[in-house]
Amino acid sequence: MLSKRIIICLDVREGKTTKGIKFKGNVDIGDPVEMAREYYKQGVDELVFYDITASSDKRKIIIDVVSDVAKNIFIPFSVGGGISSLDDMYNVLKAGAEKISVNTAAVLNPELISEGAKIFGSQCIVLGMDAKKVGKSAEIPSGYEVWINGGRTPMGVDAVEWAQKARDLGVGEICLNSIDADGTNEGYELKLTFLISGAVNIPVIASGGAGRPEHLRNVFVEANADAALIASMVHYQHYTVGEIKTYLEQEGVPVRTVV
Repeated sequence: MLSKRIIICLDVREGKTTKGIKFKGNVDIGDPVEMAREYYKQGVDELVFYDITASSDKRKIIIDVVSDVAKNIFIPFSVGGGISSLDDMYNVLKAGAEKISVNTAAVLNPELISEGAKIFGSQCIVLGMDAKKVGKSAEIPSGYEVWINGGRTPMGVDAVEWAQKARDLGVGEICLNSIDADGTNEGYELKLTFLISGAVNIPVIASGGAGRPEHLRNVFVEANADAALIASMVHYQHYTVGEIKTYLEQEGVPVRTVV
């Protein structure tokens, strides 16, 4: 089994790291640059930066904050929020990101994925997918629907079908966020993660719901996730990255050693 990655998510609103539950009730909790620096010291494998209101506000990403974070870390760094063109992608990479996360704009214009993959390489393009359980129907055979604009707008698109289409268009990996589990600290949406990871042959990052180290173990072992995104459990200092990795090692889950 390949080493599993632990990725910390920084949801950023108006220049501050923020956290909510099920995409609602967000409160500011810190400075993203300082937090990124601390998590890098703790040994996190990667960082993800989301400008969470860029798409809904129909504005460009806060590129100056992206640049400030990038200057303080030396690990893979993925950035998303309001990215809707090749120029946006270029500017994010120029600011120091290694990966570009596309979500709303990709649903509205799927060719953005293929264009980005052609110019920058599939390894740079991450599909951010926000999915919600709605029950099975002819339109949504998996029972999970894709939502956009920070989880505000349902699209009538099946999550599994969208994951497969994005893979075919050239996306390099998928960051799968369960709207139902987001911020609850009650564990990842294992069924959704298992469905997506089994439907595509590219890495799947589980996101939404992590509250304890065993939640990561469960999503790795039971749902075949390649990586796990965490936020609250480290933002509120319930655990360090080292403590989480030590637990996973004891459970037989291969992780990258904290030096």
